[in-house]
Amino acid sequence: MKRSQLVLLAVFLLISGLIYIVLAKNKKEEAETNKKEQKIIYVKVAKSKNTINSILMTSYGQVTPNTQLMMAFEIQGKLEQGKHKLKPGSNFSKGQVLARVDNREAFFTLSARKSALRTLILNILPDIELDFPSEKNKWASFLNEIKPSSTMPELPRMSSAKEEGFISSRNIKTEYYTLISLETRMEKYIYIAPFNGTVVEVYAESGSIINPGTQIAKIVKTGDFEVKVPISIEDLEIYKAKNNTTFTDASGKLVATGRITRISNVINQQTQSADVYYSVKAIKGEKIYNGMFLNVTIEGKVVKECASLPRTAIKDNKVFILKDKKLISIPITTISSKPDSVYVTGLKDGMNVVLEHVGDTENKVIYEGISRK
Repeated sequence: MKRSQLVLLAVFLLISGLIYIVLAKNKKEEAETNKKEQKIIYVKVAKSKNTINSILMTSYGQVTPNTQLMMAFEIQGKLEQGKHKLKPGSNFSKGQVLARVDNREAFFTLSARKSALRTLILNILPDIELDFPSEKNKWASFLNEIKPSSTMPELPRMSSAKEEGFISSRNIKTEYYTLISLETRMEKYIYIAPFNGTVVEVYAESGSIINPGTQIAKIVKTGDFEVKVPISIEDLEIYKAKNNTTFTDASGKLVATGRITRISNVINQQTQSADVYYSVKAIKGEKIYNGMFLNVTIEGKVVKECASLPRTAIKDNKVFILKDKKLISIPITTISSKPDSVYVTGLKDGMNVVLEHVGDTENKVIYEGISRK
């Protein structure tokens, strides 16, 4: 080998060695940095233990009106104000006019058709007197009862097939039933409250032009409420057997009583629960409002196997367990509670349950140094 080649080889080896040393040093420094960034957090845990407990079965639900309607008209026209101004939160009584549509054009059309019918009857009265003299008075009375501001009187009964054929040939019956139809349509220009209630939302103001089917407002019946409560499948038979229940507000104050009215046959796939509907009646001195959240408690105690945990261990219906220095989220179901603890299902015996919130668990934080409760 030539001398120049040996020199080049030596230079190459020297440079390679220097590069290796620099890379190794950088890798060591990075490892030391990562080691320094690791946080050692001490968490308080307790082993879960399922035991037989005598508890009150509780759940929650929202108060909703048992009867609610969407106000709408079947006709077109200019919307006018009723007895009271239609605004959210306003109350009304059964039979009050909530809203109306300008009906002047329809009224004049109806009056014109009544006048036309009167003319037809006047024209046939001489023929009736000649061919049916005994029926003249009833047709004359019928004529006098037809007035623009009054509803149509009942059509006189025909005494014979000949009389009926004569009346029909003069289009009296056709005009009469046309007028009955127009009068029925006139009733659609006024919206009368079907019950005592409250206006929840308003979609059209007085003065606007509406079309058939246009939603005017949403109204609900007051004093007639129900509560929809999601109940887990495993507890459903217990609730059905008890049937009656009591309702408390957020502070735990008793506000109402109720009973099951119906149970949905559809199961929520995510929560594996069914919706149970309760009637709700406020106790003396208390009031129930639409949209109010209530706690539902079964009367009497139920014996059930479950675990007891402090409230601080639960967040969003989940708890953390510690396994191999890693936190694992476990979904649980709360079945009852006390001021300082809750009863839950979904945990196996011997799990290391973290008893307090640990904040952000990202960036692979290591948990060790377990302290037992």
